[in-house]
Amino acid sequence: MKKNPYLKLWLVFAAVFIGSFAVLGYYGTEIYRKAPPYPEKIATPDGTVVTTSEQILKGQAVWQSIGGQQLGSVWGHGSYVAPDWSADWLHREILYFAERLSQRSYGKPFAQLTGGERAEIEQAVKDEYRTNTYDATTDTLTVSADRAAAIDAMNRYYAAIFGDAESFDADLKFLADGEMSPPELRDAYAIPAHTVKDADRQAAMNSFFFWAAWACGTERPTDGEVAAGDSDPITYTNNWPPEPLIKNQPSGSVVVWSVLSFVFLLAGVGALAWYYAVAKHREEPNSELPGSDPLLALSPTTSMRATLKYFWVVAALIVVQVILGAITAHYGVEGEGFYGFPLAEWLPYSVTRTWHTQLGIFWIATAWLATGLYMAPAVSGYEPKFQRTGVNLLFVCLLIIVLGTLFGTWYSTRQEMGLTASYWFGHQGLEYVDLGRFWQWFLFVGLFLWLGLMTRAMWPAFRQPGEHKNLLALFLISSLAIAGFYGAGLMYGQGSHYAMIEYWRWWVVHLWVEGFFEVFATVVIAFLFTRMGLLRTGLATAAVLFSCSIFLFGGIIGTFHHLYFTGTPTAVLALGSVFSAMEVVPLVLIGFEAYENLTLSRAKRWVSAYRWPIYFFVAVAFWNLVGAGLFGFLINPPIALYYMQGLNTTPVHGHTALFGVYGMLGIGLTLFCLKGLTQHKQWKTGTLKFAFWTLNWGLALMVLISVLPVGLLQTVASVDHGMWYARSAEFLQGPGMDTLRWLRVIGDTIFAVGILALGWFIAGLHFGWSVRSEDDPAFADEVSATSGH
Repeated sequence: MKKNPYLKLWLVFAAVFIGSFAVLGYYGTEIYRKAPPYPEKIATPDGTVVTTSEQILKGQAVWQSIGGQQLGSVWGHGSYVAPDWSADWLHREILYFAERLSQRSYGKPFAQLTGGERAEIEQAVKDEYRTNTYDATTDTLTVSADRAAAIDAMNRYYAAIFGDAESFDADLKFLADGEMSPPELRDAYAIPAHTVKDADRQAAMNSFFFWAAWACGTERPTDGEVAAGDSDPITYTNNWPPEPLIKNQPSGSVVVWSVLSFVFLLAGVGALAWYYAVAKHREEPNSELPGSDPLLALSPTTSMRATLKYFWVVAALIVVQVILGAITAHYGVEGEGFYGFPLAEWLPYSVTRTWHTQLGIFWIATAWLATGLYMAPAVSGYEPKFQRTGVNLLFVCLLIIVLGTLFGTWYSTRQEMGLTASYWFGHQGLEYVDLGRFWQWFLFVGLFLWLGLMTRAMWPAFRQPGEHKNLLALFLISSLAIAGFYGAGLMYGQGSHYAMIEYWRWWVVHLWVEGFFEVFATVVIAFLFTRMGLLRTGLATAAVLFSCSIFLFGGIIGTFHHLYFTGTPTAVLALGSVFSAMEVVPLVLIGFEAYENLTLSRAKRWVSAYRWPIYFFVAVAFWNLVGAGLFGFLINPPIALYYMQGLNTTPVHGHTALFGVYGMLGIGLTLFCLKGLTQHKQWKTGTLKFAFWTLNWGLALMVLISVLPVGLLQTVASVDHGMWYARSAEFLQGPGMDTLRWLRVIGDTIFAVGILALGWFIAGLHFGWSVRSEDDPAFADEVSATSGH
């Protein structure tokens, strides 16, 4: 039997995959074991019960039902207009507690204390909040009577904001930013009145916020373990958020592992650059490119033609998503209105942001799934029976899921559903996994239907001789990963611990969206170029195996960089910092990929027909370096994320990586397939060219002149005053910050015009204004040249 020439690369790929998931799984059990407890009861020394674990878990469900992470954040994860509730609650509860002590001890406000007086109160505050008074034997957390009074004050403060109060109680007014009223804060936070209508639900949600804040300020039991670089105890959230009043500051581990992440990054870049130089030196020259398009003779099968409607839906969802994005961004400056129109009464910020993020996932995933369905019969040259029926059935399922999800997430925020019904059919309140559990299961089943359709169409290609089988195997493995790893979002339930919910949620967001979609994309592009004869199959196979191994080596364990401060042990911080730095390594050489793609687009005249799809692949390479690489590493080191988690530096990375990489790739794949489905009619590409440049320039301007400056100024505020201040209405509603947010209109408008131009072009492929009546000369000339031999 002939030995597989790629066996060593396959073994490396398998070792990386198995070893990395072993580490990820082991520390998942550690997160479960060491997560901050939900005390059975929180009580004062005299036995007065403040709240219970049942209330905390109910409050967690209430928060999720109103939009959860789309309405502010907890532990730094979520949206950015409303506060981070864990940091906000912690700071304001401390202020009330300190005020109470100050008035009793010195008869004057805490803000007026000086010197030794202030030091004495601050020490008392630190002792109260940093000391862990949880007793595991009785499952009880004991708080002082003064802290219980502060908790009650916060209950009233938050009830006024989430309800419809016009003013705060007299003893609470000093807590509000700039002594704003509840309506003013609601407007600043983009929270409509009556966001939580029921008083019992509000009380429960307050209990959840208290618990999240308690974990941020209370020291984790060490059990005799001392983390590397730490000489002092740390909180359950590794001393996050920055809070000077209780000396929450970066631990030694945060600093040490940040430095080491830079060291590993430099070492990885050096090693990869050396390998790349050696590999290029040994590389055989490309054979002569085909004189005509190898896909020219490809006649789309009935199932391939059935994918056309997927791409129409992709174009429609892109347009809707961008409109919702514009509305969501505008809520940052006008709170509850859209240029004076009270839109938030029907579509509050939590809904428009939910729909904006969900539709982004839906249209990108639809583009990629449709590309797989289009490619499968083309690869094997085989059309299975009832393949077209399966493609149409999957399309109907996807439409039902999208519409059901959009309605469910909207209706849940109306607070007309029970909490269990909301969980199953409404809003899970988890960013990128917002859809109700029923719709989540429905999508999971749909992905396996897609996998089955792909496999049955491609399987005959394995019987055909040639080295294409390795690339084909990678195609099927990446497809299996896309179907299977979405199931990680089903590993937690409604009453699961919040730290474990975050652990599994990031399996979906990081491993599914950022990880295996990346592998799938790499394989698909290699497939397209080898099918067109632009890359040799052997060279493409080796490159794909190597690049996927390198990416997954950092990417799988690098999932932990999202979990530094979510109630996890220090080992998670150490592993996440080092391996997330390694994620950047393969992106350093991405410029070569962009250059090679650009060169391919000019290689032969017939290739020019695919020029704009390939240009979108070039944009993918650019944004991979800038969005995923530079802006990703900006927030990845623990010391950076300690001050930046939950600030606008995160959407800088999110927009440039999610749309810049996966969105541009989805558009490129859509155009590639549409080129085949429109046969060889010549495209009028003026509109498409305009769309390409406005999309890229709009995305760049959106980030560079608005979102990034806002995020950097917030970071300074976080360092100087604390996370609560960087997210406060007092800071974000200042005139300078307001101007920066308005500047986003420039980039957003250019970007939106590009999206509309793209939609217009794609619609014109069907209605005729984007194509000429004659065949593309690039194809016609090559056919003539070939027939003349």
